[in-house]
Amino acid sequence: MESFNPDDFAWRGLTMTPAAADHIRALTEKEAGLLGVRLGIKQTGCAGFGYVLDTVSEPNDDDLLYESDGARLYVPLQAMPFIDGTEVDYVREGLNQIFKFNNPKAQHECGCGESFGV
Repeated sequence: MESFNPDDFAWRGLTMTPAAADHIRALTEKEAGLLGVRLGIKQTGCAGFGYVLDTVSEPNDDDLLYESDGARLYVPLQAMPFIDGTEVDYVREGLNQIFKFNNPKAQHECGCGESFGV
């Protein structure tokens, strides 16, 4: 069986809503040296995968960069098969404000929305 090579694919990329771009830009402006946010995945939860967000002060060699309105979103190349085409949003739910991920690759999500399966 051949191994997966992410370089063999043409990616649609990721997009950010204006609200997500505003929030990411505000995060980076609060702390000197921050360049943006990294969106990755990890195996977790009842549905298989969970989203992981970290601030970025130095990009990794395998990061892809997506920019919108001055906000930078870094994505590890290995995560792309699972989140390619995702729209990142930042929404208010009740008293909370959270990032939401509109992922066309997700075939199902757990009830709380914290994990997804492909």
